[in-house]
Amino acid sequence: MKINNAVIGKSIPRIGAIERLLGKPLFSADMDLDYPLVLKVLPSNRHHARILDIDTAEAARVEGVAGIFTAEDIPGTHLTGIINKDRPLLAKNKVRSRGDAVALVAALNIHAAETAVKKIHVVYEDLPSVHDPEEALKDNAPKVHEKGNLLFTRKIKKGDAEKTFEECAVVVEKTYRTSFLEHTYLEPDAGAGYLEPDGTLVIIASTQNPHYDHSELVSLLGVAPEKVRIVQAATGGGFGSKLDLNVQGFIGLALYHLKRPVMCTFTREEAYRMTAKRHPLKMIFKTGADKNGRLMAMTAKMICDTGAYGSYGLAVASRAPVHATGPYQIDHVDVECLCVYTNNPFAGAMRGFGVPQAAFAHESQMDLLAEALGMDPLEIRQVNALKTGNKTATGQLLRESVGIGQCLEAVKPYYEKALGTWLHGETEFSKQRGVGLGAMWYGIGNTGVRNPSTAHIEMDGEGRITLYTGCADIGQGSTTVLSQIAAEVLGISPETLCMVVGDTAFTSSAGATSASRQTYISGNAVKDAAEKLADVLLTEGVDLLKKPKTDLMLESGFVLYKKDPGHRIPFSKIAARAAKRGIPLRWQGYFDPETVPLDPETGEGVPYATYAFACHVALVTVDVLTGETTVHKIIAAHDVGRAIHPASVEGQICGGAAMGVGFALMEEYDPSTTKSMKDYHIPTAIDMPEVIPIIIESSEPTGPFGAKGVGEPALIPTAPAIINGITSAIGGRIHHLPANLERVLEASIQSGKFTLKEVA
Repeated sequence: MKINNAVIGKSIPRIGAIERLLGKPLFSADMDLDYPLVLKVLPSNRHHARILDIDTAEAARVEGVAGIFTAEDIPGTHLTGIINKDRPLLAKNKVRSRGDAVALVAALNIHAAETAVKKIHVVYEDLPSVHDPEEALKDNAPKVHEKGNLLFTRKIKKGDAEKTFEECAVVVEKTYRTSFLEHTYLEPDAGAGYLEPDGTLVIIASTQNPHYDHSELVSLLGVAPEKVRIVQAATGGGFGSKLDLNVQGFIGLALYHLKRPVMCTFTREEAYRMTAKRHPLKMIFKTGADKNGRLMAMTAKMICDTGAYGSYGLAVASRAPVHATGPYQIDHVDVECLCVYTNNPFAGAMRGFGVPQAAFAHESQMDLLAEALGMDPLEIRQVNALKTGNKTATGQLLRESVGIGQCLEAVKPYYEKALGTWLHGETEFSKQRGVGLGAMWYGIGNTGVRNPSTAHIEMDGEGRITLYTGCADIGQGSTTVLSQIAAEVLGISPETLCMVVGDTAFTSSAGATSASRQTYISGNAVKDAAEKLADVLLTEGVDLLKKPKTDLMLESGFVLYKKDPGHRIPFSKIAARAAKRGIPLRWQGYFDPETVPLDPETGEGVPYATYAFACHVALVTVDVLTGETTVHKIIAAHDVGRAIHPASVEGQICGGAAMGVGFALMEEYDPSTTKSMKDYHIPTAIDMPEVIPIIIESSEPTGPFGAKGVGEPALIPTAPAIINGITSAIGGRIHHLPANLERVLEASIQSGKFTLKEVA
């Protein structure tokens, strides 16, 4: 079928953009319900303790309190979890970290709810706690869960790395660490709920996966699936944390018991205390190369702190070791990642699923190898970059769309200019300039497991077309991209397409908005549904226009004869005829990328059907007197397969760079001291460098019109490039993120390039 409308690759106006600018969308906390009750959660103030008693009598006497709930009031299963069910909605018998929800208050107003929460008396029996994942693995460590503290192990083994190290010209071994991070989305978690006349519980929430929320609520409440409806509200960011069940379960529980409208809005402090964090990793990397810089062997031991509950820990602990080689060909690989329970805050998904941490390590190793061999950092990356026909550490043959070489070539002119002109420009003595590189690869979708999406397309009797998708748009623009894909297939303008998005009463599951999967996977599902409807339209056109199907096309709401465009028939006439003949005009699309589960001992398999690639160049200045690092410019080349909406791709790249600056230089969540944004530093406009996005289109044959993804890849290379830039400037290397003032000053002194007197 010829594509004629040409909306793919066009930066059309984003759906909902004008409404956002005018402040029209209703976020969860803005819902205008009929005298809703206000919900407030009592979190644990213990790291690890048995619950001996919860006395709610005094709290219940507070004027305005409508109900108080504990684990005993949950009618169904009390455990939740995306991959493994280990996190209670309300703690039952035991708390495992500060922030575990213990009780829920529903009241007429916020004052009554807050007052009542303070009057709930919980009697705890403190238990020993463990906060270091390595300590948690010892035989005598306190058990966070009865099954033990080791949640999961992922191994990747190819060839014989240890033997091959003996043949290497240079071997580098270093230990790297990253910290807990808080997502700090603009909109704290919030939701609202009410009952339909037939008793259906309707929950409107800020979420990244309404269909997951639906299944969890059905399980928690023990009700029929049709009695729960989840609607995604306008969502002010998520970055992974809103994949977990946060406020939705509390709203559902209160609705179930009280049968009255309710609202639950976390304060920033509550969001910091009770929602997921980025996993901190300890990573010991050993990498060897021959005298020409060709990588020969690498090993890595990674320890992943998932905190008190699993959440996305298994996914992070699989993805990080799979990506530990970086976008490079290495024949001998031995990687192990341990995912460990501690009594720290639970860690879940955050933009990149462990790959940002791994990229920090493997890109530091690449620069260290280049230094040891007297090679240029770009050259050593070009020597080793993956190509079509290579096999990854999991044994996967890369057949198509391997754009890392193109990304490296695209940044080369900027890199060389920076080395020649910018690096040696005039500056104050204390301010040293540096140029750094960071490359990455990223598997699109979930790791070696089924990962499907569905969508529906429907035409009514007037020829109007509606696309139904469960895909949660959290600001990345998926609704616009999916409309473009459907419109391209059907030969219509995207603005004429009706969209129903993220409502479990009307849409089927598109899976999570995570793992940079929606353009590729949901895009394919939408394309499949649209192609089925397009085939019906063309088939009916054959009868009506008396022309072969190959001579027909769809354009602007008509089936027309290519050789005589005036010879055409409107969709409305075809729809009416199809309805009379009983021909369906509603079609489901489906796509599940082809993967092969990873072998538990060797990691052999096909974890992803396709990969995104990127390389960033960072231009930085380091003040060796204060330790302050300024990022002036990021040049960011990304292989996205095909840019369906180029402006959105560029926006993702710029946003990813901003988060990468935070990851590299300032963001660090300390469970003992971080309470809110006053204790946690994120980049502001003044910290933003100039970002030059470069879109590389190495078309993916299995993607919708060649597209892959860019949401998480946009973040991943930034921190490695900045950290390598800092080393370029001061000679010392940062091994623990973030590179805050103290760590940069320490690295400056240890480098020997600057004396204590000079930095004093």
